[in-house]
Amino acid sequence: MERLLEIMVLLRDPERGCPWDVEQTFASIAPHTIEEAFEVADAIERGDMEHLEDELGDLLLQVVFHARMAEEAGLFGFEDVAARIVDKLVRRHPHVFGDVEINDAAAQIKAWEEHKARERSQKAEVSESGHGHGALDGVTAALPALTRALKLQNRAARVGFDWDDSGGALDKLREELGELETELEAPDPDKARIEDEVGDLLFSCVNLARKLGVEPESALRHGNGKFERRFKRMEALLGADGLNVEGASLEAMEARWQTAKDRE
Repeated sequence: MERLLEIMVLLRDPERGCPWDVEQTFASIAPHTIEEAFEVADAIERGDMEHLEDELGDLLLQVVFHARMAEEAGLFGFEDVAARIVDKLVRRHPHVFGDVEINDAAAQIKAWEEHKARERSQKAEVSESGHGHGALDGVTAALPALTRALKLQNRAARVGFDWDDSGGALDKLREELGELETELEAPDPDKARIEDEVGDLLFSCVNLARKLGVEPESALRHGNGKFERRFKRMEALLGADGLNVEGASLEAMEARWQTAKDRE
């Protein structure tokens, strides 16, 4: 860890460092941080532990990079970042570091969320805005849309705003699909209204996944992978018949697609 911190200092040195690293800012590095987090998730999804080790290192570098830039600006350093998370973990685990008794994982999750809610409420009380604390406060807008939808829905569910079972969520999904179809059938479809209805439909899909115990981001990654795998098989089947995907008809592609699907 010390060596990594030393390397980051050198990379950011205006005279001896790397010109690219020196030019970076919090904003320019943020997309790389997000990308590295997704690559960690991808390695876990594929069960590639060797790749996971590598990607965790890349993600750690992002933390070190941000911390170094903050230290240069006189804001905080890596040690401060580590101290913050240490304090937070101890504070949120009173059953481990204190005398509170929690018997199972479900009770721990509930206690954890209640603790976070109290922290958010306290922050709201001392903030300059002074408008109090809401159940959805603190769900950052920078999250991937599916992940943020899930977090918003979980927050709403904790205060009782939720379907009793997956049936209600499924009915809502059908309702949103019907509203989208209505917009599409309009004499002069409005693009903004269609986008709005598509958003509602996707939000409802996330809600149904939540009620079914399915992680939507993971499910979509799986769906993406399945589509990519089948598409490549379709291309190979076309190639075996002397065709290429650019010149093949939709009917030819569909026939090979079904073959690729059946072979799975």
